[in-house]
Amino acid sequence: MKAICFSGEGSVFSKELKNALKNIPNLELIEVTDWRNLSPSEITSLIQKCEIMIASRAPKIPEELATNPGNLKYICYLHGTMNKVIGLPIIRSSISVTNWGNSAGNGLAEASLTLLLSVFRDLPKRILAVRNGNGRNIRSMGSSISQLKIGVYGYGFAGKEFVKLITPFGSKIQIFDPYATDIPEHCSRVSTLKELFQNSQAVVIHAGLTDETIGSVSKELLALLPDQGIIINTARGAIIDQTAFFEELKAKRLRAGVDVLWPDDLPVDHEARQWDNLIWTCHQFLGSPWPSEGEEGIIRSYKVHLENINAFVNGKPLHFLIDETRYLRMT
Repeated sequence: MKAICFSGEGSVFSKELKNALKNIPNLELIEVTDWRNLSPSEITSLIQKCEIMIASRAPKIPEELATNPGNLKYICYLHGTMNKVIGLPIIRSSISVTNWGNSAGNGLAEASLTLLLSVFRDLPKRILAVRNGNGRNIRSMGSSISQLKIGVYGYGFAGKEFVKLITPFGSKIQIFDPYATDIPEHCSRVSTLKELFQNSQAVVIHAGLTDETIGSVSKELLALLPDQGIIINTARGAIIDQTAFFEELKAKRLRAGVDVLWPDDLPVDHEARQWDNLIWTCHQFLGSPWPSEGEEGIIRSYKVHLENINAFVNGKPLHFLIDETRYLRMT
Protein backbone atom coordinates (compact mmCIF):
# COMPACT_ATOMS: atom_id res chain seq x y z
CA MET A 1 0.00 0.00 0.00
CA LYS A 2 1.33 3.44 -0.96
CA ALA A 3 1.20 6.62 1.12
CA ILE A 4 2.24 10.00 -0.23
CA CYS A 5 3.46 13.07 1.66
CA PHE A 6 4.52 16.51 0.44
CA SER A 7 7.36 17.76 2.61
CA GLY A 8 9.08 21.11 2.94
CA GLU A 9 7.78 24.53 3.93
CA GLY A 10 4.39 24.42 5.62
CA SER A 11 4.69 20.76 6.65
CA VAL A 12 5.64 18.99 9.86
CA PHE A 13 7.30 15.94 8.35
CA SER A 14 10.18 15.45 10.74
CA LYS A 15 12.71 12.70 10.15
CA GLU A 16 11.30 10.92 13.21
CA LEU A 17 7.81 10.84 11.71
CA LYS A 18 9.11 9.65 8.34
CA ASN A 19 11.13 6.89 10.02
CA ALA A 20 8.05 5.78 11.95
CA LEU A 21 5.99 5.69 8.76
CA LYS A 22 8.66 3.67 6.94
CA ASN A 23 8.56 1.11 9.75
CA ILE A 24 4.85 0.38 9.24
CA PRO A 25 4.61 -3.08 7.58
CA ASN A 26 3.13 -3.18 4.09
CA LEU A 27 3.34 0.59 3.69
CA GLU A 28 5.48 2.31 1.05
CA LEU A 29 6.07 6.00 1.78
CA ILE A 30 6.47 8.29 -1.22
CA GLU A 31 7.90 11.66 -0.29
CA VAL A 32 7.54 14.57 -2.74
CA THR A 33 9.92 17.44 -2.03
CA ASP A 34 9.72 19.43 -5.29
CA TRP A 35 5.95 19.80 -5.41
CA ARG A 36 6.15 23.61 -5.72
CA ASN A 37 7.49 23.07 -9.24
CA LEU A 38 4.55 20.84 -10.17
CA SER A 39 1.27 21.90 -11.75
CA PRO A 40 -2.03 21.22 -9.93
CA SER A 41 -2.79 18.42 -12.38
CA GLU A 42 0.60 16.80 -11.72
CA ILE A 43 0.00 16.96 -7.95
CA THR A 44 -3.44 15.43 -8.45
CA SER A 45 -1.99 12.62 -10.56
CA LEU A 46 0.61 11.76 -7.89
CA ILE A 47 -2.03 11.61 -5.17
CA GLN A 48 -4.36 9.45 -7.28
CA LYS A 49 -1.68 6.75 -7.50
CA CYS A 50 -1.65 6.25 -3.70
CA GLU A 51 -4.19 4.83 -1.28
CA ILE A 52 -3.17 7.19 1.55
CA MET A 53 -2.27 10.86 1.60
CA ILE A 54 -0.54 12.17 4.73
CA ALA A 55 -1.32 15.87 4.55
CA SER A 56 0.10 18.92 6.25
CA ARG A 57 -0.67 22.63 5.77
CA ALA A 58 0.49 22.60 2.14
CA PRO A 59 -0.26 21.98 -0.63
CA LYS A 60 -4.01 22.50 -0.80
CA ILE A 61 -5.63 19.20 -1.69
CA PRO A 62 -7.17 19.35 -5.19
CA GLU A 63 -10.96 19.19 -5.02
CA GLU A 64 -10.97 17.18 -8.24
CA LEU A 65 -10.14 14.19 -6.02
CA ALA A 66 -13.66 14.33 -4.58
CA THR A 67 -15.10 13.02 -7.85
CA ASN A 68 -11.99 11.37 -9.28
CA PRO A 69 -9.96 9.97 -6.35
CA GLY A 70 -8.13 7.27 -8.29
CA ASN A 71 -6.63 4.91 -5.71
CA LEU A 72 -6.97 7.46 -2.88
CA LYS A 73 -9.13 6.23 -0.03
CA TYR A 74 -7.81 7.97 3.08
CA ILE A 75 -6.35 11.39 3.99
CA CYS A 76 -4.53 11.60 7.33
CA TYR A 77 -4.33 15.31 8.16
CA LEU A 78 -1.61 16.09 10.71
CA HIS A 79 -3.26 19.14 12.28
CA GLY A 80 -6.65 20.23 13.61
CA THR A 81 -8.49 22.82 11.53
CA MET A 82 -8.33 21.83 7.88
CA ASN A 83 -10.61 24.12 5.86
CA LYS A 84 -7.67 25.99 4.28
CA VAL A 85 -6.24 22.71 2.96
CA ILE A 86 -9.17 20.32 2.59
CA GLY A 87 -12.38 21.59 1.03
CA LEU A 88 -15.89 20.44 1.93
CA PRO A 89 -16.31 18.46 -1.34
CA ILE A 90 -13.52 16.13 -0.14
CA ILE A 91 -15.29 15.64 3.19
CA ARG A 92 -18.53 14.81 1.38
CA SER A 93 -16.81 12.33 -0.91
CA SER A 94 -15.99 8.65 -0.42
CA ILE A 95 -12.50 9.55 0.87
CA SER A 96 -12.05 9.04 4.63
CA VAL A 97 -10.43 11.99 6.44
CA THR A 98 -9.02 12.16 9.97
CA ASN A 99 -7.13 14.81 11.92
CA TRP A 100 -5.22 14.93 15.22
CA GLY A 101 -8.39 14.10 17.15
CA ASN A 102 -8.00 14.51 20.89
CA SER A 103 -4.19 14.72 20.88
CA ALA A 104 -4.17 18.49 21.54
CA GLY A 105 -6.96 18.37 24.11
CA ASN A 106 -4.84 17.46 27.11
CA GLY A 107 -2.23 20.13 26.42
CA LEU A 108 -4.87 22.84 25.99
CA ALA A 109 -6.60 21.72 29.18
CA GLU A 110 -3.34 21.85 31.12
CA ALA A 111 -2.69 25.33 29.74
CA SER A 112 -6.15 26.48 30.84
CA LEU A 113 -5.67 25.07 34.32
CA THR A 114 -2.25 26.69 34.67
CA LEU A 115 -3.60 30.05 33.55
CA LEU A 116 -6.65 29.80 35.81
CA LEU A 117 -4.61 29.07 38.93
CA SER A 118 -2.08 31.77 38.06
CA VAL A 119 -4.71 34.45 37.44
CA PHE A 120 -6.78 33.42 40.46
CA ARG A 121 -3.76 34.05 42.70
CA ASP A 122 -2.67 37.18 40.77
CA LEU A 123 0.79 35.78 40.08
CA PRO A 124 1.82 38.49 37.56
CA LYS A 125 0.98 41.23 40.06
CA ARG A 126 2.79 39.40 42.87
CA ILE A 127 5.90 38.74 40.78
CA LEU A 128 6.16 42.38 39.73
CA ALA A 129 5.64 43.57 43.30
CA VAL A 130 8.36 41.28 44.65
CA ARG A 131 10.77 42.48 41.99
CA ASN A 132 10.03 46.04 43.10
CA GLY A 133 10.76 45.26 46.75
CA ASN A 134 7.15 44.72 47.85
CA GLY A 135 4.66 41.87 47.59
CA ARG A 136 3.15 41.55 51.07
CA ASN A 137 0.24 43.92 50.51
CA ILE A 138 -1.44 42.14 47.60
CA ARG A 139 -4.76 40.46 48.26
CA SER A 140 -6.45 38.33 45.61
CA MET A 141 -10.19 38.10 45.11
CA GLY A 142 -11.35 34.56 45.90
CA SER A 143 -10.64 32.54 49.02
CA SER A 144 -10.19 29.11 47.44
CA ILE A 145 -10.37 27.52 44.02
CA SER A 146 -12.74 25.01 45.63
CA GLN A 147 -15.28 27.81 46.07
CA LEU A 148 -14.88 29.22 42.58
CA LYS A 149 -17.86 29.17 40.25
CA ILE A 150 -16.40 28.10 36.90
CA GLY A 151 -18.21 28.31 33.58
CA VAL A 152 -16.86 26.18 30.74
CA TYR A 153 -17.72 27.40 27.24
CA GLY A 154 -17.30 24.40 24.92
CA TYR A 155 -17.21 20.74 25.90
CA GLY A 156 -15.22 19.14 23.09
CA PHE A 157 -11.92 17.29 23.49
CA ALA A 158 -10.15 20.12 25.32
CA GLY A 159 -13.19 21.10 27.37
CA LYS A 160 -13.66 17.53 28.58
CA GLU A 161 -10.00 17.27 29.59
CA PHE A 162 -10.18 20.58 31.44
CA VAL A 163 -13.22 19.44 33.41
CA LYS A 164 -11.35 16.25 34.37
CA LEU A 165 -8.41 18.30 35.63
CA ILE A 166 -10.43 20.88 37.58
CA THR A 167 -12.94 18.45 39.12
CA PRO A 168 -10.71 17.30 42.06
CA PHE A 169 -10.51 20.91 43.27
CA GLY A 170 -14.21 20.80 44.12
CA SER A 171 -15.21 23.90 42.17
CA LYS A 172 -18.80 24.42 41.05
CA ILE A 173 -18.75 23.73 37.29
CA GLN A 174 -21.29 24.85 34.72
CA ILE A 175 -21.05 24.00 31.02
CA PHE A 176 -22.45 25.66 27.93
CA ASP A 177 -22.27 23.59 24.76
CA PRO A 178 -25.49 23.08 22.78
CA TYR A 179 -23.95 20.11 20.95
CA ALA A 180 -22.61 18.16 23.93
CA THR A 181 -24.62 15.13 24.97
CA ASP A 182 -22.52 13.74 27.81
CA ILE A 183 -22.29 16.41 30.53
CA PRO A 184 -20.93 14.82 33.76
CA GLU A 185 -23.35 14.43 36.66
CA HIS A 186 -21.29 16.66 38.95
CA CYS A 187 -21.55 19.53 36.42
CA SER A 188 -24.63 21.52 35.49
CA ARG A 189 -25.65 22.42 31.96
CA VAL A 190 -26.80 25.94 31.13
CA SER A 191 -28.84 26.70 28.04
CA THR A 192 -27.39 30.10 27.09
CA LEU A 193 -24.09 31.95 27.25
CA LYS A 194 -25.85 34.69 29.19
CA GLU A 195 -26.75 32.20 31.89
CA LEU A 196 -23.16 30.91 31.95
CA PHE A 197 -21.70 34.40 32.49
CA GLN A 198 -24.37 35.45 34.97
CA ASN A 199 -23.59 32.51 37.25
CA SER A 200 -19.80 32.28 36.90
CA GLN A 201 -16.86 33.98 38.54
CA ALA A 202 -14.46 32.53 35.99
CA VAL A 203 -15.21 31.50 32.40
CA VAL A 204 -12.89 29.08 30.61
CA ILE A 205 -13.25 29.05 26.82
CA HIS A 206 -12.79 25.80 24.88
CA ALA A 207 -15.26 26.39 22.04
CA GLY A 208 -14.37 25.95 18.40
CA LEU A 209 -14.20 28.96 16.11
CA THR A 210 -17.24 28.97 13.83
CA ASP A 211 -19.62 31.55 12.39
CA GLU A 212 -21.73 30.89 15.47
CA THR A 213 -18.97 31.54 18.01
CA ILE A 214 -17.01 34.44 16.45
CA GLY A 215 -17.42 37.44 18.76
CA SER A 216 -19.88 35.50 20.91
CA VAL A 217 -18.19 36.64 24.13
CA SER A 218 -19.53 40.15 23.79
CA LYS A 219 -19.28 43.36 25.78
CA GLU A 220 -22.68 42.58 27.30
CA LEU A 221 -21.57 39.13 28.48
CA LEU A 222 -18.28 40.38 29.89
CA ALA A 223 -20.22 42.95 31.90
CA LEU A 224 -22.11 40.12 33.62
CA LEU A 225 -18.98 38.80 35.31
CA PRO A 226 -18.38 40.12 38.83
CA ASP A 227 -15.60 42.57 39.60
CA GLN A 228 -12.29 40.70 39.48
CA GLY A 229 -13.96 37.96 37.45
CA ILE A 230 -11.70 35.82 35.28
CA ILE A 231 -11.54 34.97 31.56
CA ILE A 232 -9.35 32.07 30.41
CA ASN A 233 -8.98 31.41 26.67
CA THR A 234 -6.78 28.77 25.05
CA ALA A 235 -9.22 28.23 22.16
CA ARG A 236 -9.34 31.04 19.59
CA GLY A 237 -8.95 34.77 20.16
CA ALA A 238 -11.74 35.76 17.77
CA ILE A 239 -14.35 34.18 20.05
CA ILE A 240 -14.00 37.25 22.30
CA ASP A 241 -14.87 40.83 21.35
CA GLN A 242 -11.30 41.97 21.93
CA THR A 243 -12.07 45.69 22.08
CA ALA A 244 -14.56 45.16 24.90
CA PHE A 245 -12.26 42.62 26.54
CA PHE A 246 -9.32 45.04 26.60
CA GLU A 247 -11.56 47.82 27.94
CA GLU A 248 -12.46 45.63 30.92
CA LEU A 249 -8.82 44.70 31.53
CA LYS A 250 -7.55 48.26 31.18
CA ALA A 251 -10.12 49.37 33.76
CA LYS A 252 -8.78 46.63 36.08
CA ARG A 253 -12.30 45.22 36.47
CA LEU A 254 -11.52 41.76 35.13
CA ARG A 255 -8.50 39.43 35.17
CA ALA A 256 -7.49 37.14 32.33
CA GLY A 257 -5.15 34.42 31.18
CA VAL A 258 -5.11 33.87 27.41
CA ASP A 259 -2.94 31.94 25.01
CA VAL A 260 -4.69 33.46 22.00
CA LEU A 261 -5.79 36.88 20.78
CA TRP A 262 -7.22 38.21 17.53
CA PRO A 263 -5.16 39.19 15.67
CA ASP A 264 -2.92 36.68 17.39
CA ASP A 265 -0.22 39.20 18.24
CA LEU A 266 0.31 42.61 19.81
CA PRO A 267 2.63 45.42 18.75
CA VAL A 268 5.80 45.45 20.85
CA ASP A 269 4.73 48.72 22.48
CA HIS A 270 1.09 47.77 23.13
CA GLU A 271 0.00 48.75 26.62
CA ALA A 272 -1.65 45.36 27.26
CA ARG A 273 1.81 43.81 27.51
CA GLN A 274 2.29 45.73 30.76
CA TRP A 275 -1.04 45.02 32.46
CA ASP A 276 -0.59 43.03 35.66
CA ASN A 277 -4.10 41.56 35.41
CA LEU A 278 -3.36 39.84 32.08
CA ILE A 279 -1.27 36.78 31.32
CA TRP A 280 -0.73 36.33 27.57
CA THR A 281 1.31 33.32 26.48
CA CYS A 282 1.55 34.18 22.76
CA HIS A 283 -0.05 31.00 21.37
CA GLN A 284 3.07 29.12 22.39
CA PHE A 285 1.93 27.44 25.60
CA LEU A 286 2.32 23.81 24.55
CA GLY A 287 5.79 22.47 25.32
CA SER A 288 8.28 20.17 23.62
CA PRO A 289 9.61 16.78 24.76
CA TRP A 290 12.67 16.73 27.02
CA PRO A 291 15.85 16.00 25.03
CA SER A 292 16.27 12.87 27.13
CA GLU A 293 13.03 11.49 25.65
CA GLY A 294 14.71 11.37 22.24
CA GLU A 295 12.81 10.14 19.20
CA GLU A 296 10.15 8.50 21.35
CA GLY A 297 9.12 11.86 22.77
CA ILE A 298 8.76 13.40 19.32
CA ILE A 299 6.83 10.42 17.96
CA ARG A 300 4.38 10.59 20.87
CA SER A 301 2.87 13.73 19.36
CA TYR A 302 2.01 11.74 16.22
CA LYS A 303 0.46 8.83 18.12
CA VAL A 304 -3.09 9.35 16.81
CA HIS A 305 -1.91 9.58 13.20
CA LEU A 306 0.34 6.53 13.35
CA GLU A 307 -2.40 4.47 14.98
CA ASN A 308 -4.86 5.49 12.28
CA ILE A 309 -2.46 4.74 9.42
CA ASN A 310 -1.69 1.35 10.94
CA ALA A 311 -5.41 0.70 11.29
CA PHE A 312 -6.11 1.62 7.67
CA VAL A 313 -3.30 -0.58 6.34
CA ASN A 314 -4.70 -3.48 8.36
CA GLY A 315 -8.34 -2.90 7.43
CA LYS A 316 -9.41 -1.72 10.88
CA PRO A 317 -11.71 1.22 11.78
CA LEU A 318 -10.31 4.73 11.87
CA HIS A 319 -10.66 7.06 14.85
CA PHE A 320 -11.66 10.74 14.69
CA LEU A 321 -13.24 10.57 11.26
CA ILE A 322 -14.27 13.99 10.02
CA ASP A 323 -17.83 14.30 8.73
CA GLU A 324 -19.52 17.45 7.47
CA THR A 325 -20.94 18.41 10.88
CA ARG A 326 -17.59 18.10 12.64
CA TYR A 327 -15.82 19.87 9.78
CA LEU A 328 -18.14 22.90 10.02
CA ARG A 329 -17.78 23.13 13.81
CA MET A 330 -14.02 22.73 13.78
CA THR A 331 -11.91 25.56 15.17
